[in-house]
Amino acid sequence: MSDDHTPTTPPAPYTPPAVWTWDKANGGQFASINRPIAGPTHDKDLPVGQHPLQLYSLGTPNGVKVTVMLEELIELGHAGAEYDAWLIKINEGDQFSSGFVDVNPNSKIPALLDRSTVPPTRVFESGSILLYLAEKFGAFLPQEHAARTETFNWLFWQMGSAPFLGGGFGHFYAYAPEKFEYPINRYAMETKRQLDVLNRHLATRTWMAGEEYSIADIAIYPWYGWMVEGKLYNAGEFLSVHEYPHVQRWAKAIGERPAVKRGRRINRTWGDAADQVPERH
Repeated sequence: MSDDHTPTTPPAPYTPPAVWTWDKANGGQFASINRPIAGPTHDKDLPVGQHPLQLYSLGTPNGVKVTVMLEELIELGHAGAEYDAWLIKINEGDQFSSGFVDVNPNSKIPALLDRSTVPPTRVFESGSILLYLAEKFGAFLPQEHAARTETFNWLFWQMGSAPFLGGGFGHFYAYAPEKFEYPINRYAMETKRQLDVLNRHLATRTWMAGEEYSIADIAIYPWYGWMVEGKLYNAGEFLSVHEYPHVQRWAKAIGERPAVKRGRRINRTWGDAADQVPERH
């Protein structure tokens, strides 16, 4: 009932049309950049710096995976891991430039160009970039068979699971133009199930693959670590993240690493000014 006591009519259920058509008005916060076709929208070359590795990214969870990895490699003394980090403003469509599409035809950040090879090697998809760098520098990827396989298990778990957290829960809870009970409940349930998977696993292990910090930890932390730290979608209370103490212990240990503190600031343009390093050269 409304305030004037007149009956209200519930919205009619949505019936999918026989043929779907694109309607920009239904795109929510990212309507200006989301579209059902691939390829560049404009011609623009990417900038290139002096370091061997050129990163084109933004400080989202997927972007932070790579900057943390690079900073961890530098922390170990790998001079070849020095990099230029160029800001890609996804809200302004930088990822649809011809130069970016040449590096990543999927038009998603992060994208990496390794200019130490001839010809330069393009690497896209955050998990692929982590694996490429781990193999290139021989770091953060266990060599023992069981631990190496477990690292791959959890790296690919993250790549397959996080879309339910980000594009699912995050979209409908934080970004969708209207809030609806069904999708929020559906993806909140799945996000909590995933957190429980991690919590049970970490109850008996220091790191995701056992006792060795690896690219699996680096991949999972910016999504699930940030969630239990209350830094993602302002949804910590909503999802009762206090119920996952082992994930919180693990996230705290990662967040205290010097390289992680540096990496999560790179390509960041929001929040406290002290936490923003829009580009690194």
